[in-house]
Amino acid sequence: MLPAMSDIARHVPGAHIDWIAEESFAEIPSWHPAVENVIKVAHRRWRKAWWSPVVRAERKILRERLRDTRYDVVLDMQALLKSAWLVRQTCGVKHGLDWKSAREPLAALFYDVRHKVEFWQPAVTRQRALAGLTFGYTPSGTADFGLQHFARQARAHGVGGESGYAVIMPSASRPDKLWPEEDWQAVFNYLIGAGCRLRLLAGSEQEAERARQLIAGMDMAEVVPRMDLTSIATLLAGARMMVGLDSGLTHLSAALGRPTIGIYRASTPVRTPLVGDSYTASLGDRGAPPSRELVLAAVGQALGA
Repeated sequence: MLPAMSDIARHVPGAHIDWIAEESFAEIPSWHPAVENVIKVAHRRWRKAWWSPVVRAERKILRERLRDTRYDVVLDMQALLKSAWLVRQTCGVKHGLDWKSAREPLAALFYDVRHKVEFWQPAVTRQRALAGLTFGYTPSGTADFGLQHFARQARAHGVGGESGYAVIMPSASRPDKLWPEEDWQAVFNYLIGAGCRLRLLAGSEQEAERARQLIAGMDMAEVVPRMDLTSIATLLAGARMMVGLDSGLTHLSAALGRPTIGIYRASTPVRTPLVGDSYTASLGDRGAPPSRELVLAAVGQALGA
């Protein structure tokens, strides 16, 4: 959604943008210079104890916060029932996708203005189109994620050049997303041979253990301790390149303008390809993982980029 925020800021001078985000991801919208306030919601945590006194008190605070401001436009960019529930609590003209465009069609019932956006488009294109229809402009040009300050910070520290490190995201919470260990090790050997140190990301102790097993015996590789999202973005911005499974962090690397290779096994890149202003390769598809040779060829191109 970040490029849509850049479009709005460019086409709607003086716009004041608030963004509602799940608390565990709230750092991300705060990075965009056009976003003034990030309003945190905690669906993932609340649903475990929806009617507990603590959760009811937090939901009341959120409800009062949403009703405290009269917005000119309230735009639901998810079109889910859980996001429509939030939209209902706001004051302002409510915009969203129409019945045929929404991922959960019932969400369309809660909007005052409904927009048609073709479903089978890349997600970044789709979000930019929805924002354009809402505010009356046609998006154009490449996607601007508004994350240039990370690149400036990396340059100031002299990282991101031809030597340095590659970031790897080899783990996932779902086993059907995983890529064979021997294929990962072939990629690691290729990168180390090109002079890259390897920094592996993991989201849990189980994923960290798998990552440690993948690099056992390799001197130029390490598993990075768990970090907040801003620290991960800083790490990615300074990387020579990234190779990862289809995950949010792989997409973040591309958005930060780093050469990035995404490996798809349980999802399709038709709707969620990597998007960025450097080299990207979205390899594989649902049920059809990419071959080792295809990934190694892409790694060579990324190193050249």
